[in-house]
Amino acid sequence: MIPSYLKDCAAGCTLSVRLQPRASRNEICGEMGDSLKIKVTAPPVDSAANSLLIEFIADLLHISKGSVQILKGHTSRNKILQITGVTSSDFLSKIKKS
Repeated sequence: MIPSYLKDCAAGCTLSVRLQPRASRNEICGEMGDSLKIKVTAPPVDSAANSLLIEFIADLLHISKGSVQILKGHTSRNKILQITGVTSSDFLSKIKKS
């Protein structure tokens, strides 16, 4: 069963994220409501946390950073990411391996 924070789309999938900047390490914490909670070490200044979030997701999925885009929430903790070329089932299997 696909969780509510993941949706398939024509280009790949969309991911609903609750971001916590200035954490002690980069990690996926689990579900938080209808979002996946992710912690990053970067502060929320000059898009540093957004950039690190994109890099973290791309490294986790072994895809290029250009395949991960923020669709909504550039200045909010709640974000919608589009991940191109990865289906929701691929995403789930790759994060379970990590």
